Amino acid sequence: MEPFEKFTPGAKPNPGTLAANVDQVSAGAHTTIDKVADAARPAVDQIASGAHQAVDTLAGAAETLSTKGDQLKEVQARLMEEARVYVRENPVTSLGIAAGVGYLLSRLFSSR
Repeated sequence: MEPFEKFTPGAKPNPGTLAANVDQVSAGAHTTIDKVADAARPAVDQIASGAHQAVDTLAGAAETLSTKGDQLKEVQARLMEEARVYVRENPVTSLGIAAGVGYLLSRLFSSR
């Protein structure tokens, strides 16, 4: 008995042979799928490992940026307080500096 019998018009297929052929093809397909899955597993594992490393690197970078942001906020607050103290101690000088900087900026950005 051959795995695939020739089709003869008008002939009735043998249900036992047809079922055996379907089972044989199904088993072969399962075996092939298992082989492909086993072959792909190392590549998938490597890609997953690379993705985890990338996420870890990004998490570290985000933590560093957060720390730097906090440091910049502290520096900004300290400089603002120093400027307030300077303006309170030297109001006339501060006003002269502000007027001079304002004049220079207006000349720089005026369109002629």
